[in-house]
This record gives sequence, C-alpha cells and structure tokens, in this order.
Amino acid sequence: MAIIRKNDLKKMNKTEMQNKLKELKLELAKAGVSANKASAKTKELKITVARLLTILNKPKSGELKTK
Repeated sequence: MAIIRKNDLKKMNKTEMQNKLKELKLELAKAGVSANKASAKTKELKITVARLLTILNKPKSGELKTK
C-alpha cells in the first residue's frame, strides 16, 4: 500500500494527496520508526512521503514562489 507511483499522484487532487500524506505519516508512526530501525517497509513509506511532499510543494507553472 505504501508505494504510490508518480502517475497515480498526478491523477489525485490536492485534498486527496493531503489525506494520503496524513495516512502515510500515521502508518510510519505506528511502525515505530527511529533513527536506528530501518526496514523495507519504513524505507518505502519515507520515499512515498517525500514524493508526496515534493509534488504538493512544487509551484504550478506560471506561479512564482516568493521568499
């Protein structure tokens, strides 16, 4: 369930992505992730969370991000 491909993310709207992000973060917390413990599942969860955050924070074309 943790793996979400880029094409699948493009099909989602912003609210769906935010809900999925909350769900994945909760699953990551339940897995008891710490700096010392790393399994295949936690690695997949972290990659998917990073992928979601990247897409959510990416500015739309024609939209400038100001500092």
